[in-house]
This record gives sequence, structure tokens and C-alpha cells, in this order.
Amino acid sequence: MKPDIHPNYHEINVVMTDGTQYKTRSTYGKAGDTLRLEIDSKSHPAWTGGQQRLLDTGGQLARFNRRFSSIGLDKSNSK
Repeated sequence: MKPDIHPNYHEINVVMTDGTQYKTRSTYGKAGDTLRLEIDSKSHPAWTGGQQRLLDTGGQLARFNRRFSSIGLDKSNSK
């Protein structure tokens, strides 16, 4: 293997959407950094059965709805 081409592999903290934390090893950030998840297995509809709604933190859903509202798709009549 070539020297000095691999990223630093270290321990970080991961914070789930409900506030629980765990430690794992990753190449993310620096040693001891915290990775805060916006969507995880406790909040994503694929794992929860679709009962919870995704948070629109970046405004992407609102932008999409504004952009395509003129199409006139009626959700009540969709099949």
C-alpha cells in the first residue's frame, strides 16, 4: 500500500434523532467529533411504517411544492 493516502480512522460520537448517543469508528471529521443525524432508523418511514413525517430541514419539500403547485395534481384523486 502507498503511504499517507488513507484517511484517518478514529472514534466519533453519533447522536440519533431522539438524543441517544453511541461511539463508533469512522473517517468523519476528527477524533472525538460528533455526528448528529437528521434521519435514522428511529424516525425514517421505511423503518417506522410511514407513521412519522420527514423533517423538512432544508426547505426542499416546500420548494418542490411551490415549484410544481401549478401542475394541479390533486392528492385525493390519485391512484
